[in-house]
Order: sequence, then C-alpha cells, then structure tokens
Amino acid sequence: MLLGCLPGVAAAVALVLCAYGVERAAEPSAAAPVPARKAAAYTAARPPIVPRTAWVGDAGREQPPPRYDDEVVAVFVHHTDSPNDYDCAEAPAHIRGLYEGQTTARDWDDIGYNFLVDRCGIIYEGRAGGTGRPVTGAHTQGFNHRSTGIAALGTFTAGVPVPPAMERAIAALAAWKLGLSGTDPRSDVRLVSSNGGSRYAAGTTAMLPALAGHSDGFMTSCPGAALQARLPEIRETAAKLQGRRPDAADRREQQREAQEKAQEGAEEKAQEGAEEKAQEGAEEKAQEKAPGENGRIAPVPR
Repeated sequence: MLLGCLPGVAAAVALVLCAYGVERAAEPSAAAPVPARKAAAYTAARPPIVPRTAWVGDAGREQPPPRYDDEVVAVFVHHTDSPNDYDCAEAPAHIRGLYEGQTTARDWDDIGYNFLVDRCGIIYEGRAGGTGRPVTGAHTQGFNHRSTGIAALGTFTAGVPVPPAMERAIAALAAWKLGLSGTDPRSDVRLVSSNGGSRYAAGTTAMLPALAGHSDGFMTSCPGAALQARLPEIRETAAKLQGRRPDAADRREQQREAQEKAQEGAEEKAQEGAEEKAQEGAEEKAQEKAPGENGRIAPVPR
C-alpha cells in the first residue's frame, strides 16, 4: 500500500506509516560511489536556515556522531503528511513532534530529514551534522547516501495547493546544496541502491532525477501528487538560481510562446486594418449618396 511520509505532532505513535519509506540509519553503500556529472562554476547562495536549536529544545537526546558522504548529488523532496493549517510560528513545535516520534516511537538516533521547510518558506536544519556538509540522512530507503532530504511541512496530495513561498525555499535550498557538487538540478544522476526495499535491488545503479520526489526512489505516495507535479518548475527555478540557462525544452517553449504572441499581434493589426478600410468605404458610399440642393443627389467630384 502506498504510504505518506510522516505524521504530525500528535501522531508520533503512528510513524509506522513511514516504516517502509525511511531507514533507521544510513547503511554503507553496496558499491563504490559513482561520480556525478558536473558542470563548472554553477553555484547558488546559501539561503537563510534556522538552526536545529530553535526547535529541538529540551527534547534533544544523546546520539552517535553524524555520518558523512563525499558529496551531495541528489535531493529528495518529501511531505510530512501532517496538517496544513498551522501558523508558521508553530512550525518548530511540529518539527519537534516529528523528532520525538522518530527518536522515541521508532528509536532512531535523530530526525531523518536533513532540512524541513514550512509553508511560509522558512527553512529549518533537521538532522545534525552541519548544513553545509554532506550529512547522511535517513529519509529515502536505499538512497540516503550522497543525497539530502528536504521535507515540506504539510500534506500535498492531489488538488492541494503548494504555497509559492515553500516552492521558492525548496528551490533555493536545492540550488545551494547541489551547487556544492556542481550538479544541475534538472539533470539525472547515478545513485547506488543500498537497500532492496527501495525501487531498486541493493547494489543496483539507478538513474534518478537530481531533484527527485521520495516516490522516485521508493514505493510511496510521498511527497504527494500536488508537490510531485511542481518538481519540474522547482528544478527550473533552482537551475536559474545557479546561473544556468534554460534547457532546450524550456527555450523551445519560450520561442513557441513568442511566435504565438507575434502571430496574435499580426492578426490584431490585420483586423484593425480591415476595420479601418471598411469604415473608410462606408464613409465614401455615404458621401456619394448625400443629397445636394433641392433634394437632388449631388455628384461627388472625381
């Protein structure tokens, strides 16, 4: 059965809904890392990120040292499968609830997501280890290595609007993290599955989007149909933030729109010309039939 990602604050004990969608800890890769395709000097600025100290409070627990990979070449986007009608000031409490559920009910060593984004576009540090470092997360079973997990706070199933501020924040964060390895957010990258519970057998090299949804790597409905549908636009925004030119398909679409606009303009001008000509003809006929002196029709001088 397809599963959502994670519950909200009051649903800590229901984290079994994500039992098959994330890993308790990142496993060692079954094969050597595959180098990612890189492009030179395409980077993006680091967006503002609220540190985890803002939400963890006194819920923090002793945990082992963070694990690291060599670099991040992929981003997996999730939703937390929790209510959408929260006030953004409540976001830290929601994140703390997720943390407590994962570390208590599931006995994980830390929250699985590397970052979380609320509906106002505020980015929060999730898993410990340093926002600028390639921290191994526990968010996408089989593909936690060389990736980072970004969770959108809320539920984004079909028909649910994704807040524009949230989209922009995800794009900015992905542009920055992928830019550290020179990875184009619109590209496909090679990742080695570390767990047969994913969509790919352990040890299989998979070609996945550099900016992917959870469901691209695992059998799940996460990040929801609405957010999944917005990923192409988020990829393009992230690429632009890295200073990349639109891809060929985007350029063709822009050219098509420009041609359609030019055609519409030409048709409007032609229509206006035809109307003016018709108006002039009507005026000439009216003048030819205009009555002269004594009610006779006055000839129009030629």
